[in-house]
Amino acid sequence: MKQLKNIDLHMHSTISDGSDPPEVVLARVKRAGIELFSLTDHDAVKGCQMIREMWEDGDPQFLAGVEFSCRDKEGKYHILGYGYDPEAESMRSVVERGHRYRMNKVAARLDFLRTEFGFTFPEEEQAQLLALDNPGKPHLGNLMVKYGYAETKEQAIRQYIDQLRFRGEYVLPEEAIAGILSGGGIPVLAHPAYGSGDQLILGDEMDRRLRRLMGYGLQGVEAFYSGFTKKLTREILGFADRYGLYVTAGSDYHGMNKLVELGDTGLDPVSELPEGLQRFLKDTQERRIG
Repeated sequence: MKQLKNIDLHMHSTISDGSDPPEVVLARVKRAGIELFSLTDHDAVKGCQMIREMWEDGDPQFLAGVEFSCRDKEGKYHILGYGYDPEAESMRSVVERGHRYRMNKVAARLDFLRTEFGFTFPEEEQAQLLALDNPGKPHLGNLMVKYGYAETKEQAIRQYIDQLRFRGEYVLPEEAIAGILSGGGIPVLAHPAYGSGDQLILGDEMDRRLRRLMGYGLQGVEAFYSGFTKKLTREILGFADRYGLYVTAGSDYHGMNKLVELGDTGLDPVSELPEGLQRFLKDTQERRIG
């Protein structure tokens, strides 16, 4: 199998919290020279279906993806899914649950900002926000900046939006993993070293987390990531080797909503690919377009 030199398996469009519509993501992927990509919108598969419909011969290879935002009593997780059947009932069920939770949260946050801080927005702005496919904290943060309630989106989230905590409305990691597996996909832990907020997960804590998620059926880790140092990547690759996990590489591109470039994964295109990534590419070959 020919070694792909430029891959990016983690990016977002306007279907979740990216700034680029799926068609713009595809155009920018082509301009960036990426040979294999995956769109991994939060709790949504609509963007992947759109990419499939607009994909043409000669375009970069495409692998359907998704990123489920999960939490349980042990912490926060982002579970990536690759190569699934988007029509599978198990996938639709998790996507619908994640979407329902997101819509409940954005409505609760609007009410919280009004009652706690006196921040109000025109009805048409609220309607536009609630009409988005998967509105989240970045969308609300941008709206606060627009109306002068915060200087930056980051300040809006940190100082105001995150003051409201949700205890029960999260997809559990075992639910996301089960849905991906039942849909014929491969579940992968996104940016494994990062937990809630500024939490950094390493060593024995990482080992316990991975073994617990593997008990639910986790099959891979995102060892190459735009926010990782080489030391973090080496540690995660060590766990992948120890447990025979797949390895993936992703930038977490969000367009203008995040200072990350397409293809910025930390993966060296010259060196031989790690064994776990080679296996992932081989085992997903028949699930791709192109």
